[in-house]
Amino acid sequence: MTTEEEIRRLVTRVVDEAITSSEADRETIAIGCDHGGFILKQALADHLRAQGYAVRDCGSTGPEAVDYPDFAHAVAETVGSGACRWGIVIDGAGIGSSMVANKVPRVRAALCYDLSTARNSREHNHANVLSLGAGLIGENLARQIVDEWLDTPWGGGRHAMRVDKITKVEQRYQRGDA
Repeated sequence: MTTEEEIRRLVTRVVDEAITSSEADRETIAIGCDHGGFILKQALADHLRAQGYAVRDCGSTGPEAVDYPDFAHAVAETVGSGACRWGIVIDGAGIGSSMVANKVPRVRAALCYDLSTARNSREHNHANVLSLGAGLIGENLARQIVDEWLDTPWGGGRHAMRVDKITKVEQRYQRGDA
């Protein structure tokens, strides 16, 4: 098990490294996982690098049991701070990591399980963190989802008003006006 102090150090290190990195890192993709997503994370990181993306690995570093909130938080902090434009979080089902990531201001995480949800999350919801369930999709489908997600532009237009409403809800609870 990871201690609270180790978690704080991990998140602080990842965010500090991201914030002090060059402006070119804005296109870097942050990626993190728990033990259930480790093998898929490694495959996706290799896939992204082969396509010319820079990858910021936020952990975990092996298949030993770890807690998904620690690594989803590290990825989300990196995206929410503006240090990386996009993030990918992976756990067994993708649900928990998505929940954690969505707690971080300026993050819109979407659990995607097919090409349609990947496309919709980017075009309609301006998602900046992709959550995947390694236990539910295979490596080939995961690569296709990642490619579709990265290749789909934000639609803006009629969707912008709705995303603005998401941001206003987030801001309301940040201020404690709930």
